[in-house]
Amino acid sequence: MKKLFWIFVLGFVVISCDYFKQQDPRTPIARVNDTYLYQDDIEDLISESTSVVDSTVLVGSYINRWATQQLLIDQAKINLSNEELQEYDRLVNQYKTDLYTDAYKNSIVSQQLDKQVSPEEFQTYYELNKENFKLNDVLVQLRYIKVGTDYVNLNSIKEKFRRFDKEDQEELNEISIQFKAYNFNDSVWVKKDNLFQNLPILQEGEKQLLKKSNFAQLQDSLGVYLVKIEDVLNRNDIAPLSFVAPTIEQIILNKRKLELIKNLEKDITKDAIKNKKFETYTNQ
Repeated sequence: MKKLFWIFVLGFVVISCDYFKQQDPRTPIARVNDTYLYQDDIEDLISESTSVVDSTVLVGSYINRWATQQLLIDQAKINLSNEELQEYDRLVNQYKTDLYTDAYKNSIVSQQLDKQVSPEEFQTYYELNKENFKLNDVLVQLRYIKVGTDYVNLNSIKEKFRRFDKEDQEELNEISIQFKAYNFNDSVWVKKDNLFQNLPILQEGEKQLLKKSNFAQLQDSLGVYLVKIEDVLNRNDIAPLSFVAPTIEQIILNKRKLELIKNLEKDITKDAIKNKKFETYTNQ
């Protein structure tokens, strides 16, 4: 199938093109002025499972796009000033240099970067930079249970929910399949807006409900809610370490990365000078 396709393409090319440069041993399939597209350039476009018809359409479309780009480039070379062309060539070369060097540096960093951040490092950075972690949002620690309006054991679970010792937690977890929704992890800080998305009923009495150590039993047409607020932090309060830990981790890793790259650049230059691969010449 693939051989048949190439026979078709080459036949099409011979009919469509008047001549090809013979100096290059590769098989040309299209030409725009002095620039050629070769069979090697498009082999990855098709697979053994691709039909002749689909392959022809795919390759034909690619050739047309390639030709359009080449024609635009040729026109640009004619119509742009020499100064503009030189500047674009400089930018292209700089981009190529940046791609190579960044790829190499990223490869070294991925191999050598220590991604483990100790609790001591978290704590030290947090203590030294607390003022940079003022909150823009209200944070809440809470637990809650939502059950149907006809739930028969409400008083029993309410007692366990408010007391919430180890035994109560185990029992509530065992019967949690009976709840419409719940959250028992009251050590996690949640943004107020996210909380209201899950429990919109809290939005109505926000000022009265969102208070430290507050308990509330609420009801609407969808169910009954048991809510225990453990703690609340307001805007401009210092964010807790647990909340900003991902940010601190990223900051520390970025600093390590920059330091690693700095040392890499310094060492590679130093080694090149030592091995006489890099020299500078001063005009006498």
